[in-house]
Amino acid sequence: MTELVYADHAAGTVTRWWRDAVIYQVYVRSFADGNGDGVGDLLGVRGRLPYLADLGVDAIWLTPFFTSPMADFGYDVADYRDVDPIFGSLADARALIDDAHGHGLRIIVDVVPNHTSDQHVWFEEAVAAGPGDPARERYIFRQGRGATGELPPNDWESVFGGSAWTRLPDGEWYLHLFAPEQPDLNWENPEVHAEFESILRFWLDLGVDGFRIDVAHGMVKAEGLPDIGHSDQIRMIGTDVVPFFDQDGVHEIHRAWRRLLDSYPGERIGVAEAWAPSPQRLANYVRPDELHQAFNFHFLNTPWEAERFRAVIEESLATAGLVGAPSTWVLSNHDVKRHLTRYGGGEVGLRRSRAAALLTLSLPGSAYVYQGEELGLPEVLDLPEEFLRDPQRLRNPDDGRDGCRVPLPWSDGEPHFGFSLPGVNGTWLPIPSSWGPLSVESQLEEPLSTLNLYREALRIRRERRAFGEMPLAWLDSPEGTLAFTRDAGFTCTVNLTGEDVELPAPGRVLLASAEPVVQGGVARLAPDSAVWWQRDDAS
Repeated sequence: MTELVYADHAAGTVTRWWRDAVIYQVYVRSFADGNGDGVGDLLGVRGRLPYLADLGVDAIWLTPFFTSPMADFGYDVADYRDVDPIFGSLADARALIDDAHGHGLRIIVDVVPNHTSDQHVWFEEAVAAGPGDPARERYIFRQGRGATGELPPNDWESVFGGSAWTRLPDGEWYLHLFAPEQPDLNWENPEVHAEFESILRFWLDLGVDGFRIDVAHGMVKAEGLPDIGHSDQIRMIGTDVVPFFDQDGVHEIHRAWRRLLDSYPGERIGVAEAWAPSPQRLANYVRPDELHQAFNFHFLNTPWEAERFRAVIEESLATAGLVGAPSTWVLSNHDVKRHLTRYGGGEVGLRRSRAAALLTLSLPGSAYVYQGEELGLPEVLDLPEEFLRDPQRLRNPDDGRDGCRVPLPWSDGEPHFGFSLPGVNGTWLPIPSSWGPLSVESQLEEPLSTLNLYREALRIRRERRAFGEMPLAWLDSPEGTLAFTRDAGFTCTVNLTGEDVELPAPGRVLLASAEPVVQGGVARLAPDSAVWWQRDDAS
């Protein structure tokens, strides 16, 4: 592919590439090990860029690779302008960005603005300075309640379980909505705003094409830090209004960041990881003067039912359309169980996940692919206890995220399946011995593999760029199915039932997750399958 050439905003030739882009999430630790220590790194990603270019994605989102003590696997950042030695060096980051552009791929990096690591120099200064010192104003410190301040300042709970407050020996408490090693920043402090503007400029100047903003709904807390009044607050996130998330003040931060992004050439983008209590609230993050995209977790959480999928698709398109933004579609990521397992696991889960891929990639807007979903990888549910280190397991032992972060199998050969170099004793999480047939090498040789299904779907999608912006029109179809058209002559049908379903054949088959039987103008769709059709007489 040719090297990316950034458009000139002054000339009015912006690409708007992000409105229908397919963006591939690389969980760096588990993608590819380039230096032979059993942990994925930037060198490993760089070596696999040809695979990603051949797969047909438009951009790569890299999870945090900054300097970190890894209490939350990189989402606790100690230095936002350097690379952790586990993942390589700043020179490796520069080389990866340049090489990706040479392959026609854009690079999106994670930025974590809600909190830092407790080993960040700012927090170390705050702890050493003591109560009342200006260094503490960069974070949220408070006196406790009770006769001697022995009780937390309010009843807020950490997303990872327990109180969201930790008390220091000097008596003050600090807020951490996640792990105690992740103190929340105080975004009422202008110094915090200035620091993150500088961080964004640092990476934009290195050539990154955008940022995925972790906890984009965080940063601003309700005035006075009011109590919520009950426990089990984790269940409220994304469904109810809470005083520590989705406060209106976050939007001024995102507007400032949008102005910064727009000052650079090439349509640099901001992507919000935002949990909001409604699609309407979520749409606020992608208003024309705010961020470009927001993850659609309502779609991700939809059960395998036709009516539910249709409802969430309609609502997502309608609410995004109110602010002129593209919808985004995502089935899995590094924080949730892989959708093959959520859809039932085994052969049923595989059928449904393949059908879901064709459904997702045919919808208007931008799609995200989590590494390994193109291989049909399941959640690993039986990892040995000694390998489980996800802090989220503190809340619920069955709710850990390790199982979706197992390293990718590249070739059919134990013990590392091509993830690491020969002679390495082990990978940071063990790869199941049964994954050989799921490896990239094995699936490239199998025409009907899930990998080749994704490759062909992405090829067709790239050839039909017009249907990235074309509206969706629903067609009548039997109960338990979905059918809709996009650009001229293109139709997608999905059978979400466990039985064969017959409907009029909309044309010839372009691509199918399971081949339909077409006879006499009637198509019999296999259970849990999706088909892309083309009507050849379409104008």
